[in-house]
Amino acid sequence: MYVVMVYDLEAERTQRALKIGRRYLTHVQNSVLEGEISEGDLTQLKNEIDDLLKPGESTIIYELSSDTLLNRTVYGDDPTEDQRFL
Repeated sequence: MYVVMVYDLEAERTQRALKIGRRYLTHVQNSVLEGEISEGDLTQLKNEIDDLLKPGESTIIYELSSDTLLNRTVYGDDPTEDQRFL
């Protein structure tokens, strides 16, 4: 499945969320990651993020059954371009 993850944490804690997210997804913008992920990895990601969050912080994960159902338009350089040709 394809997911988009956005997070809103205290400034000094954003690097922790980014480090967790990069294990599973591609960092595309400040506080935004996206990419293909298996059900098992998604469950692990959700658990790790849930353990990280403090009151007043949030993370949103948008789940799509396929990246073909997503209309994604990038203006400027696409940060995921390098990931597609591994």
